[in-house]
Amino acid sequence: MHPTLDTDKDQILHDNLDHTLFSWSKQTGLNPINAERAEGVYVWDRDGKRYLDFSSQLMNVNIGHGDQRVTEAVAAQMRELSYVYPGMITKARGDLGKRLAEITAPNLTKAFFTLGGAEAIENAIKLARVYTGRHKIVSLYQSFHGASYGAISVGGDPRKFAVDSQAMPGTVHVENPFFYRCPWYSATPEECAQRAADAMERIIGYENPGSVAAIILEGESGTSGCIKYPPGYWKRVREICDKHGILLIADEVMSGFGRTGKWFGSDHHGVKVDLMCMAKGITAGYLPLGAVMVDEKIAKTFDEKPLPLGLTYSAHPVSCAAAVAVLDIYESDNLLENTVEMGKYMDEQVAQLMRHHPSIGDWRNTGLFGCIELVKNRDTKEPMAPWNATNDQMAIMNQVAAKIRELGMYTFVRWNYIFICPPLTINKEEINEGLAIISEAISIADKYVY
Repeated sequence: MHPTLDTDKDQILHDNLDHTLFSWSKQTGLNPINAERAEGVYVWDRDGKRYLDFSSQLMNVNIGHGDQRVTEAVAAQMRELSYVYPGMITKARGDLGKRLAEITAPNLTKAFFTLGGAEAIENAIKLARVYTGRHKIVSLYQSFHGASYGAISVGGDPRKFAVDSQAMPGTVHVENPFFYRCPWYSATPEECAQRAADAMERIIGYENPGSVAAIILEGESGTSGCIKYPPGYWKRVREICDKHGILLIADEVMSGFGRTGKWFGSDHHGVKVDLMCMAKGITAGYLPLGAVMVDEKIAKTFDEKPLPLGLTYSAHPVSCAAAVAVLDIYESDNLLENTVEMGKYMDEQVAQLMRHHPSIGDWRNTGLFGCIELVKNRDTKEPMAPWNATNDQMAIMNQVAAKIRELGMYTFVRWNYIFICPPLTINKEEINEGLAIISEAISIADKYVY
């Protein structure tokens, strides 16, 4: 124990800093929120300061914090059974598998359970390679699919640079259909979609279509900046897959479970996928869990031969029980409907902010899955901080982030992006509170507009 520490709060702080490592950060100079409790859309620290959670932590606490219905379901399961190995069955496992089959497309009939999103991606890649006998995976440069080796390799996020000398082989990346910054200088979103898909098919041609096992797309783009798919893009990608015998994998880890106003982000595009990865909102972050939903045709190939996937904690009964309770809450509390309604209100209010803040270059949102992009000039679109900004390039955005925290908000600020992805339980009053904080913080960035 530190001899100068005289409060539990200080002891907790130093125990964390001295004995644990923090993701994606240099370990000196950290000033983490010392969280004590949370309820609804708010988190309180040990000084009693309240923070409005405007990004659902890591876009996963979809039902809000502290819902005791989940606690009760977890406790009831643990009183009955805490763990059995994945070769046994439990009621919670069967109930969850059936519920997931009901809310996904009819062709996705079976679930393989994991403990998180990266594991879901890893196992979807394995399954695609085994099923097709091919090895290459095509994905987008501006994407993130998790931090394990395979998942970070198929992603294009620069966080992989530190480890990409040992990246998983067989990954191929193509440009995003990012209309706001279209690489092909398209005049319309539809033109951007067509050109992006054409570019993807050209690259696949160069790479040998017969070697490509799958194309993986986020259901809706997340931490790369909520880049929205222009109309027609998903359908063109599906056509490419069908033409060349390639599987289509939807990564719904972040965009799933009501975040976009539908059960899954890819539902907005009316396209059949062959594998769907999910996590985060499946338990709203209350316990670790992920899943791969598998097309019936793929699943049937393992009726007479072993499925080459396995995890010690696959189908963990306590996590499955939590997920069933969370799915009940989505439905009983009409959270998808609330997401649509509050998303429209959010769009209206951010449109007003754009009229007052010249540093807002773009606002991209589906449901409650949104991102404000800050620029120094709306005509040139020069970003307030560049993609993969170094610390000295983050000076302005660090001030914005610091002001947001000072004013009592937790949200995800990255490069020139401010993410707005609150719990799906949020109401208009709480949205107004959050946008008032963001407005005050953005005023700092406005000073640098030319």
